[in-house]
Amino acid sequence: MMNKDLIAILDYLDREKGIKRTIVLQAIEDALYAAAKKSVKGVQDVRIEIDYESGDIAVYGKKLIVQKAKKQEQEISLEEALEAHPDSELGELIEVTITPKDFGRIAAQTARQVISQKLRGAERDVIYDEYRHRVNEIVSGSIKQFIRGSDILVDLGKVEALMPMREYPKTERYNVGDKVTALLKEVKDTDNGGAEVILSRSSPDFVKQLFIQEVPEISDSVITIHSIVREAGYRTKITVQSTDPRIDPVGACVGMRGSRVKNVVRELNNEKIDIIPYADDPIELLQNALSPVEIKKISINEQDRIVTIVVDDDDFPTVIGKKGMNARLNGRLIDAEITVKRMTEYRKVLAIQKIELAESEDPSLDQPLELREVNNMIVENLIEAGFDTKRKILQATSEQITEVPGVSEAMLDLIHAEIRQKGEEID
Repeated sequence: MMNKDLIAILDYLDREKGIKRTIVLQAIEDALYAAAKKSVKGVQDVRIEIDYESGDIAVYGKKLIVQKAKKQEQEISLEEALEAHPDSELGELIEVTITPKDFGRIAAQTARQVISQKLRGAERDVIYDEYRHRVNEIVSGSIKQFIRGSDILVDLGKVEALMPMREYPKTERYNVGDKVTALLKEVKDTDNGGAEVILSRSSPDFVKQLFIQEVPEISDSVITIHSIVREAGYRTKITVQSTDPRIDPVGACVGMRGSRVKNVVRELNNEKIDIIPYADDPIELLQNALSPVEIKKISINEQDRIVTIVVDDDDFPTVIGKKGMNARLNGRLIDAEITVKRMTEYRKVLAIQKIELAESEDPSLDQPLELREVNNMIVENLIEAGFDTKRKILQATSEQITEVPGVSEAMLDLIHAEIRQKGEEID
């Protein structure tokens, strides 16, 4: 006889997990049939019968009717057979109850194993049916428990999902019972034959889906999100572009009085968000990302993908960011390593280079002045002022050169750059 609790369990599985009780009972019956065959060796046509309402179980088998049974596993005496079936005759096969003594224990153990297996299989099917097509969607649930230290089990209703520690920001703290919203990152098979829903709050795609929810122009494809870089819990940079010149992509994402971006920031627990106009050119994109800070000088090492920029001293902390985060994220935005230098530091290096170059024995520095990148009139003004060679320009102070008509600080930088051979890397 099966425990009555089993029926309650089957009702629960049917109601809450969508696993039909008849399917589970049939699986239990099949498993018990194999167990019964081992327990009652020699009996012919073994059959299991389960009362699907009460949970009662019985094992039946056929035995040969003989005058006096000598092989109990295979034979039954005529006297016993007549008690069960009055029309029994010698030599016939008769079906009788052959439930082994310990079959209740076997049945309970088998039922647990089958239910566990069916539950995993059914949950896998439910997971795949209901969640596989929802990958990259935002889902909500409640914190059920913490496992393996800091991994979180989230109750989504019909299934439980896993949010590994690496998939939520270090800045976030949770308690059992807390409501949580996350990105359904993937659905994957597990080693025990089930399936697992993986959630994420640290993925850049989580931010993307939040913006899609808040900004109709994105879901309508009027605004495109080109890239998102993120240090979860601290800062996110998102680049956007509009297909309609009448619509400002940054303004649309910010919303009236910042209403749209505020909703995203609130869901991210006040993580900073930079919304940047997209540009195909990486340097233009970098300038957009740094706005309103202006890049004063820039040098690009294409081979090693290193971009060196010079900014005013006051802007340096902003460009670098806390623990280098801003520069690091901007580097990921343009797929390059960004090195930032202060203007005073840059000018000190240039001054040293200028002195070293002026003292060099390069004969070209003493030839009549020619500057390909500078207007001929300015070159003539320099010659007239006595700066008729490159060496004389290098030996002069900035103040002396900028007194020449047409030579500004910017023009002087251009002249010095050409003398040093334009394109040389900033040390």
